[in-house]
Amino acid sequence: MSEKEQAKKNDYSAGNIQVLEGLEAVRKRPAMYIGDVGIKGLHHLIWEVVDNSIDEALAGYCDHITVTIKTDNSITVSDNGRGIPTDMHEKEQKSALEVVMTVLHAGGKFDKDTYKVSGGLHGVGVSCVNALSAELTATVHRNGQVFQQVYNKGVPKEDVKVIGETDITGTTVHFKPDLSIFIVSEFNYDTVATRLRELSFLNAGIKLALIDERDTDNGDHRSDEFFSEGGLREFVEYLDSTREKLIPEPIFMDSEKGDTPVQVSLNYNTSFSENVVSYVNNINTIEGGTHVSGFRRALTRTLKSYADKSGLLDKVKVDISGDDFREGLTAVISVKIQEPQFEGQTKTKLGNSEAMGAVDVVVGEMLQTYLEENPKEAKTIVSKVILAAQARHAARKAREMVQRKNVLSGTGLPGKLADCANTDPKVCELYLVEGDSAGGSAKQGRDRDFQAILPLRGKILNVEKAQEHKIYENEEIKNMITALGVSFGTEEDDKALNLVKLRYHKIIIMTDADIDGSHIRTLILTFFFRYMRELIEKGFLYIAQPPLYLLKKGKQERYCWSEADRESIVLELGGEKPESVNVQRYKGLGEMNPEQLWTTTMDPEHRSLKQVTIDSAAEADHLFSMLMGDEVAPRRDFIERNAKYANVDV
Repeated sequence: MSEKEQAKKNDYSAGNIQVLEGLEAVRKRPAMYIGDVGIKGLHHLIWEVVDNSIDEALAGYCDHITVTIKTDNSITVSDNGRGIPTDMHEKEQKSALEVVMTVLHAGGKFDKDTYKVSGGLHGVGVSCVNALSAELTATVHRNGQVFQQVYNKGVPKEDVKVIGETDITGTTVHFKPDLSIFIVSEFNYDTVATRLRELSFLNAGIKLALIDERDTDNGDHRSDEFFSEGGLREFVEYLDSTREKLIPEPIFMDSEKGDTPVQVSLNYNTSFSENVVSYVNNINTIEGGTHVSGFRRALTRTLKSYADKSGLLDKVKVDISGDDFREGLTAVISVKIQEPQFEGQTKTKLGNSEAMGAVDVVVGEMLQTYLEENPKEAKTIVSKVILAAQARHAARKAREMVQRKNVLSGTGLPGKLADCANTDPKVCELYLVEGDSAGGSAKQGRDRDFQAILPLRGKILNVEKAQEHKIYENEEIKNMITALGVSFGTEEDDKALNLVKLRYHKIIIMTDADIDGSHIRTLILTFFFRYMRELIEKGFLYIAQPPLYLLKKGKQERYCWSEADRESIVLELGGEKPESVNVQRYKGLGEMNPEQLWTTTMDPEHRSLKQVTIDSAAEADHLFSMLMGDEVAPRRDFIERNAKYANVDV
């Protein structure tokens, strides 16, 4: 480390901690600060603490972060950074550690001399985590000593104290969420693992470990370690690991324009979908923004210019559009911005204009160099673009046929649709039901005022393996499109989903609780993710939860939705004679009469619905391509690894 760097390291002290505002209202209105008090808000607590450790890594002082899920569903996050300063904060007249942990928006990331850019900045700091924790303990290894402070619901129990000596540096935060605020208490291992894997790719050279000390069903403890040397290159390879790639290695671009560092990696595969994932300061910008616009503009311009100059488009009889350059594309864009501005419905759309220019210039310059130096790969990419243009024209004709048929047939609604009386989309529900038998029960059991039923016959087309024009020729997919009332195409994008005439704001997938039902559900989910993702992003897609068992003893009847429920209710009803309880396993919706189906699965007063959300677009893309693609080995490996953590019907 140079003298200048050593001085900067030693300079990180209480003076670098800036205070913007107090902690008022966090406990009164937690959703304003962490999004909600459900599963997403609960996990957001981890992200806030991990962001602090990532800041240290970005500044060059930390290379190891460990997240531990404790047996009581509390969380410990440890890093080997410099340790949060503990000396006296001049303005606040208390330890800088206490300021960071108890004052909203207090931290080194707001001081540009401490952190040039920082991970996160989408939240409100570790003090928010403290305010929403029943108890939090901050332990700091710094300047040869171990400092500690304990808090209850954000309030210090005592001053910062020295509890020992040390020859290491770093910060450990242990917190237990306040269950008087959160409506869920259990952390999901896979959710945490997905985020840490993502962070390892976005921050090459940092080791992120995850340890789960809770027992699984077979007594194991789960753990993973995430480390990437190649960064975004390896991220693209991971996302495309279940697809056939067109060029041997991902293209990687890394440069800085103005004060904006830009990293982009991309590759092409033989699939028919586009997968562009973008980040700002490690935040997944699900809705895209200016950095994505800059990337797309540069990609289209540079590839088209190369194709024109090389004469590869001379004999092409269809027009080439921007969409065609992105079919089969997998790309990751990561920019770092000192003061990001977010827009959009979920505040995950970047608005900074400088990002567009920076990404445009970096991608334009570096992609042009790549194409000129790799003519074989360049020709392969352009050939894929030409095929995409030809397929797009065929798909447009197929979409137009679906939409024209709707107009010609008057209502345009499928014959099998049992529609509801209400016409207000905000209150109307559409059930997509597996099979005519279950569809018949659902039609009889429903509330006809606001619940519509569309039976689907057999398994719909696997859209992961099909060209787009084939999708619109599939009868069941056509029925879903026409029942929903959506159309495709705008002046800017002929693939864009048009929701102006959407007829239902709740679309509920209702399939059997067996292996075939799971497969049909996954096929439908894949279709919505690939071609109607906006419906998922707006929160309109749900999965019904029919019961697995009906338990009877005498006149008593109880429904069970899990194996654990079944075991406990058998003991409750049977007492010392569990064999006296009659257990009926539901394999199909058709086994329930209309009244049972209404009571357990369709009545808004008693049913349980799972809302389909996309926490990580990158992970969702990887999962769907792996489950529904051509590669068998990754799918088999996934099932073997996850079977013991789920109820699998074999």
